[in-house]
Amino acid sequence: MDDRIDIRVYYEDTDCGGVVYYGKYLAFLERARTLYMENRGIKITELMLEGVWFVVADVHIHYHKPAKYADIITIHTEIAELSFASILFKHRIEHNDTEALIATAEVKLATVGNDLRPKRMTEKMSAALKES
Repeated sequence: MDDRIDIRVYYEDTDCGGVVYYGKYLAFLERARTLYMENRGIKITELMLEGVWFVVADVHIHYHKPAKYADIITIHTEIAELSFASILFKHRIEHNDTEALIATAEVKLATVGNDLRPKRMTEKMSAALKES
């Protein structure tokens, strides 16, 4: 299942040339992943109460074309791999109106406990993500 989120680029997201600052894409991808999980009934706040946290273990972004101030971008999110303690997300970022490719990314999240050691996902979470 492919989820999508539309994000408007604000002035605060850009550099002095009006182009989205490369680091801002990480925040956009975080929003997309959070929405992806919420759409499957996974609430980050509930996981935190259970002592389950996410940490970013690996990020790869390839920038194809710039996004600029006032653009609406669309982020498509899907799961590429799922293990007992990690999720590999694939993202595709496009211009909303032209569907021109802006960037592609892979982000690996690890699930950890309060001690920051790997922790098995809850059965509920694992089942919800496998249905994707």
